[in-house]
Amino acid sequence: MQALPSRSAETGPARASWTLFQLPQDQTCSLWKEIWAFQARPDDLVIASYPKAGTTWTQEIVDLIQNDGDIEKSQRSPIQLRQPFLEWTRATYFGKSPIYKLTLKTHLPVQLLPPSFWEKNCKMIYVARNAKDNMVSYYHFQRMNKRLPDPGSWDEYFEIFLAGKVLWGSWYEHVKSWWRKKDSHPILYLFYEDMLKDPKREIRKVMEFLGKNLKEEVLDKIVYHTSFDVMKNNPMTNYIDDKHLNHKLSPFMRKGVMGDWKNQFTEAQNKKFNEDYEKHMADTSLTFCMEP
Repeated sequence: MQALPSRSAETGPARASWTLFQLPQDQTCSLWKEIWAFQARPDDLVIASYPKAGTTWTQEIVDLIQNDGDIEKSQRSPIQLRQPFLEWTRATYFGKSPIYKLTLKTHLPVQLLPPSFWEKNCKMIYVARNAKDNMVSYYHFQRMNKRLPDPGSWDEYFEIFLAGKVLWGSWYEHVKSWWRKKDSHPILYLFYEDMLKDPKREIRKVMEFLGKNLKEEVLDKIVYHTSFDVMKNNPMTNYIDDKHLNHKLSPFMRKGVMGDWKNQFTEAQNKKFNEDYEKHMADTSLTFCMEP
């Protein structure tokens, strides 16, 4: 693994490249042997996504479904403790957990997910977001997250993102690799845009995938409690940690809308992106909605 400079060579985390993927040096690469050797159990559930694609939203939906819509249970602890981040948590933490069924979050591409998850045939939920909005959201997240590399200016980040030289790698390869894998593994593939347009329908998909059967009024309650405004005001889902997150630069939960890329992209950038997108997505049946 090759360490690359981060925003601070003395105090900040470095980036590292693992084959063609860049992963956080301090949080992930230093624990990689443990992560790769993680022993999943058949009932473990994985929630996967590219960064800033609706992961926290999906996590809260899953937790409420698992607890039959019990709001108090979902308030038991912050989401990052209820559903730990695989890349940033030592394997020994999971081994000591008294809970048999684990729900884990990951941003790893298919190729880097520990093999035991495939061997145990664990269920997985993948949520994908259109690349334009995803890029904008990821940019602002990197601006405010002190543990991630400084993204530089928007113009600089635009080029870096298109080249796939960001943490967790290319958006194109990430969404396409998980899309292909769903044909041979129990993966529910969700779209952020569909969740915005018809949240109850998408929540029902998750419920059925998890083998649950909740009443309509319970589903309605989950729709309400996982709405953007409610989650933004919920300290158990909206990260308020000032040690690692600079909320003065950007809030963790920023807008939660579709089409915000129009406020960021220049006309020239949009043209360049569309050409790049057409080239990279020509080999897949995967399609995204980028217009509200």
